[in-house]
Amino acid sequence: MRILYFSRDYTTHDHRFLTGLANTSHKVYFLRLEKGPHVFEDRPLPPEIVQVEWAGGTHTASLRDGLRLLSDLRRVIRQVKPDLIHAGPIQRSAFLVALTGFRPLISMSWGYDLLYDVDINPFWRWATRYTLHHSAAMVGDCDTIRHLAISYGMPDNLIITFPWGVDIHHFNVETSERSNVSTFSLLSTRGFEPIYGVDVLARAFVIAARKRPELHLSMLGNGSLASAIRQIFLVGAVYDRVHFPGQVTYADLPSHYQKSDLYICASHSDGTSISLLEAFACGTPAIVSDIPGNQEWVTPGENGWLFPDGNAEALASEILYALDQRQILPEMGRNARKLAESRADWEKNFPELEKAYALALG
Repeated sequence: MRILYFSRDYTTHDHRFLTGLANTSHKVYFLRLEKGPHVFEDRPLPPEIVQVEWAGGTHTASLRDGLRLLSDLRRVIRQVKPDLIHAGPIQRSAFLVALTGFRPLISMSWGYDLLYDVDINPFWRWATRYTLHHSAAMVGDCDTIRHLAISYGMPDNLIITFPWGVDIHHFNVETSERSNVSTFSLLSTRGFEPIYGVDVLARAFVIAARKRPELHLSMLGNGSLASAIRQIFLVGAVYDRVHFPGQVTYADLPSHYQKSDLYICASHSDGTSISLLEAFACGTPAIVSDIPGNQEWVTPGENGWLFPDGNAEALASEILYALDQRQILPEMGRNARKLAESRADWEKNFPELEKAYALALG
């Protein structure tokens, strides 16, 4: 079967899907809508995947590019002659495919498209309904996304839900890496953007670190709020206890989870958070915002804790509570790893995608 995989950019998630598809009998073509300002994935495409050159994929896409991209997408479809197109996020790549009239289209939600983008303006809500109406099937990573898709008109029986999961062999448990008793290490891996609540995390760390000198925080990545959060740490007089490693490669990422006592995320919006699953696979308990996507994975006191979204004081209290209860963290880490093995193993979850393809093809 000939598959055109059409995504917004080239991320770690795209690499995961394309690597899985490369190991099938399908002939797979990769189409990239845009090239964002940040490097998302440092690994090359699998050699079995054919990258299609077209009018997009060279810079950040905007609405004014729409007609040009739509015209060239029609050319790509005529050239590739796919049996199906697998496209997402919904209001971008999948919407463009829907506008061409191509069938069958499998729309893949990236979480933020239904959790956040759909509420940007009435046009995006219309584009969401239009795309789902023209989709033969839809793929999502959690029940929260499934329910939202249904609310925008996608029939329940045409939705395939499975966590995108992680490579549980790459992300594994190395207990010897854990920090010693003189420090308590927190880890954040999300981008420095408003949606991820990094400002909430920064304020919470200031509150907690002023009370407990053994607290240290490592913040991976970068983003538009970099200066603002650094200022929070400077004003709070805890800057010397925050480490900024920058963008970390996929190969080096597991060691950051493995040497941390807790994974922290204050995101305001998430489906199934891959970062959370990576932490769990490494045996690292988590404190995360109490939003629906996280509720599907975190059982308070068993593998982590939840705190009210946006509440820095509550997050600080949970961090201090976890520090006082650090003797139970190894057991919580083992619970987290077991959950990752049972529900977040990408090798086990990937075959669900073939079910979506079969569903779309009737």
